[in-house]
Amino acid sequence: MIIHNCLEQLKIINPVLTIGVFDGVHQGHLSILNRLKMLAKEKNGESVVLTLWPHPRIVLNKDVETLRLLNNIEEKQFLLSKTGIDHLIIIPFTKEFSQLTACEFIEEYLVKKIHVKHLVVGYNHQFGKDRKAGYEFLKDCSEKFGFDIEKLDAKLIDAESVSSTKIREFLIDGNLEMAKKYLGYEYFVSGNVVEGNKIGRTIGFPTANIKIPEPWKQIPKDGVYAVRVQFNNGHFIGMLNIGTRPTIEPEMKLKNMEVHILDFNEKIYNQTVTISFVHRIRDEKKFEGLDELTTQLYKDKEQIQKLFSV
Repeated sequence: MIIHNCLEQLKIINPVLTIGVFDGVHQGHLSILNRLKMLAKEKNGESVVLTLWPHPRIVLNKDVETLRLLNNIEEKQFLLSKTGIDHLIIIPFTKEFSQLTACEFIEEYLVKKIHVKHLVVGYNHQFGKDRKAGYEFLKDCSEKFGFDIEKLDAKLIDAESVSSTKIREFLIDGNLEMAKKYLGYEYFVSGNVVEGNKIGRTIGFPTANIKIPEPWKQIPKDGVYAVRVQFNNGHFIGMLNIGTRPTIEPEMKLKNMEVHILDFNEKIYNQTVTISFVHRIRDEKKFEGLDELTTQLYKDKEQIQKLFSV
């Protein structure tokens, strides 16, 4: 997959294009991308995904406190690269860009710069200023500018349409099984390891404290999780807690994410780790003291070891 951050001197053969945020690159997105690749092959062309970054709400400062996304741009690039598409175009979203009408965007970008031959969109696709332009508008534009267009039906799982919104709701509820079913992979987050209070080390469970750089990254429900941990090309299993650590710091209300990596005792400060969520073990709870907490952690560890040994 070739990534384009600039449209100058762009050379793509018979571009078969789709446009979207593609947050999560989930099963619904894959049905669009598979159709895109099929059409590109039929038309002796190349498959192209066009997306915008940063997210428009971040740039326009619109309800950013409630914004939650499944992917940052690096994660999205990684997921899209695995789908087998030929090109990914990332258009920088700016306040100036936001003033373009849908018609101006189609003519200036899709027609004049990309030379689109065929456009594929999802069942609920909306775009342009205030997201007012839908399929019927695109169809009129396709006739005006001479490209083909196709709208796909929703991807259904258990008679429900797949969407990024539903996946976020699953994660908020701690329902990893349904999130994975809709995504097609285990949900993951990436963050930097920072120093903590090192109390876990004193009770036999040293942890790596994970700082997620994006405040809008969707984090699963508070609790204890069985996870996979990856860094420096190494793969490990771990026990992760999301929450406020009420037993250790009862007065603290800031949410924390820390992982105990099984059979591992090295310091990995300032390294970037990727956490894949496998199974939710239990809710976070306040224990009477460190002894009771330690006893529960050994039970959690045993459960996680059995889970991965199957």
